[in-house]
Formats: sequence, structure tokens, C-alpha cells
Amino acid sequence: MHQYHIVSRIAIYLLAAVMIVFGVFHLTNARDLVEYIPPSIPGGINWVYLVGIAYILGGISFILNKWVKMAGYVLAVLLFIFVFVIHLPNYLYAGTAEAKTGAFINLLNDLAIGGFALHIAAGAHHQKLHLEESD
Repeated sequence: MHQYHIVSRIAIYLLAAVMIVFGVFHLTNARDLVEYIPPSIPGGINWVYLVGIAYILGGISFILNKWVKMAGYVLAVLLFIFVFVIHLPNYLYAGTAEAKTGAFINLLNDLAIGGFALHIAAGAHHQKLHLEESD
């Protein structure tokens, strides 16, 4: 059982590293990423920065084992929102086959990472990564 915990921690650290890299990418390439936000959503580039910060904070939370349950659920909700608000419309209304493929890959990517974040959040109590003892 102890080995399972080590493998689980490595998987969580890998996700944390990916989320931090995604966050830094959002902060350093905000002008490129803002084009993916539908024009009907107010806020524009501010959303790109907010998402970048959220990714970084979520990754740090997973690494430090602080607020893991909350961070996992927030990350999952954020990613599922992206699936339905950004990636699915981009997929459905893509102008080229390449754009459609890229949107589909992004959709699956966020769906998979969101699922893993849900798994981490749901298992946080069993992994002793919880907010409080009574959780």
C-alpha cells in the first residue's frame, strides 16, 4: 500500500508541474491566448491572466499538500467550463480541419486533466491531503 501512495504522489506532482507550466504560459503568452476566448465573454485578456494564476496556485497547492481538495475541485470545474465554453464551440465552428483537430485535442486534454483533478480532490481525504481532520 505504501508504494501505491508514492506512485500517487508522483502523479500528483506531475500534474502540479504541468499546471504551473500552463499557468506561466498563460501569463507570458496572454496576447496569443486571448483569441481563443469567445467575443461574447466580457473581460478578454483578464481571463487569460486569471486562469494562469489559478493554474499556478492549483499546482502549488498540490505540491504543498495544502487545500488539495478545494484546489482539485476548482481546477476541475474550471477545466470543464473551458471544455463547454471554449473548446467545444471552437471545435464545432472551426474553419479548417487543422483548427478542428486542435480544438478537439484541447477539449480532450482539458477533460482528462479535469477528471484527474476530480480524482485527486475526491481521494484527498484517503491520501491524507485534506483540509481538516473531520473532512
